[in-house]
Amino acid sequence: MKSKIIDNIQAITPHDWDRCALQGRTGFNPFCSHGFLSALESSGCVNASTGWLPQHMVLENDQNDIIGVMPLYLKHHSQGEFVFDHAWAQAFENAGGHYYPKLQCSIPFSPVTGPRLMINPEVSNKNEAKKKLLSDAIAHAEKCGVSSAHFTFLENDEADLMKSCGLLIRHDQQFHWVNNEYKSFEDFLSSLSSRKRKNIIKERTQAVQNDIEIEVLKKGHITEDHWDHYFHFYLDTSNKKWGRPYLNRKFFSLLSDRIGDNLVLIMAKRNNQYIAGALNLVGNDVLFGRYWGAIENHRFLHFEVCYYQAIDYAIKNNLLKVEAGAQGEHKISRGYQPTVTQSAHWIANPSFKGAVKNFLDQERIAVQQNIDYLRKFEPFKKP
Repeated sequence: MKSKIIDNIQAITPHDWDRCALQGRTGFNPFCSHGFLSALESSGCVNASTGWLPQHMVLENDQNDIIGVMPLYLKHHSQGEFVFDHAWAQAFENAGGHYYPKLQCSIPFSPVTGPRLMINPEVSNKNEAKKKLLSDAIAHAEKCGVSSAHFTFLENDEADLMKSCGLLIRHDQQFHWVNNEYKSFEDFLSSLSSRKRKNIIKERTQAVQNDIEIEVLKKGHITEDHWDHYFHFYLDTSNKKWGRPYLNRKFFSLLSDRIGDNLVLIMAKRNNQYIAGALNLVGNDVLFGRYWGAIENHRFLHFEVCYYQAIDYAIKNNLLKVEAGAQGEHKISRGYQPTVTQSAHWIANPSFKGAVKNFLDQERIAVQQNIDYLRKFEPFKKP
């Protein structure tokens, strides 16, 4: 097996990339697809000027067949990653080092768990191929002279493999909704305590007051006009958070063209005008909630569009869970459970690696203690 670096994902065909990338723990993961990653690059959201220089790794066999891929980027900042290492960067540079550039194996702007060491399912020894892909990524980091390489939002088996190869493991938390074979939204409500169930019913009722209508749109029904409205909502949210938007308008059109079958756009309308929306991406077993925005404030509308509609869609389509992104302890009372996420980190400097290891040993304990505490507030009926 041998590897090479490509600086544009279009250098590999969608067929060759997706044959490797779409074999994760939960099957098809749209964020790992050639369509999603190429839409980021083709739209200009990901390139050297935005601080995400593609360095994708491609693994080939002796016949030059592509048997593995890894989404990899050379970065000069830590924006758009959702595994925060700004304190590490400051500490290393205060000690006289240069933290940037670094290598980042992740899906840009997307805190979504999925495969990173992506191997063609026809490969007989997948574990050996994954180790080769990982070791060559580390060798590339050493060749580039970067301070570190980071592999974020890993599936559990890949985190275990990286730990066995000497990388440092970091834990964080998200909130995921799990489908316990519910037959309907009402069936889900019946699993909750009386007070929580009544609260959700009240929120859903109040969310659509003032003549608000909810539309659930899929391929064939999502038009460029919908994307125009939705992008306005997306920009409004970015402005409210005092940040710059990572995505541009062109990206959403390209995404619709390239993986339209896996998009669900939930829009809210009042007086025949769109006022809010949320984009969801759908895999084999998981609905991934992304990018909420609104131009009018209505109580509980955010919960309805982002959380309750997502749960309802997952139940109707027999999906195993809903991943609603980073942050948000308010999701717990709506049925979303605290869940561990994992990342792995290679640090070049031995002294700095030791300091980071000590920090991560303590942080993992704190994360687990926080999850144990939050689980006390889950809304489900007690056994």
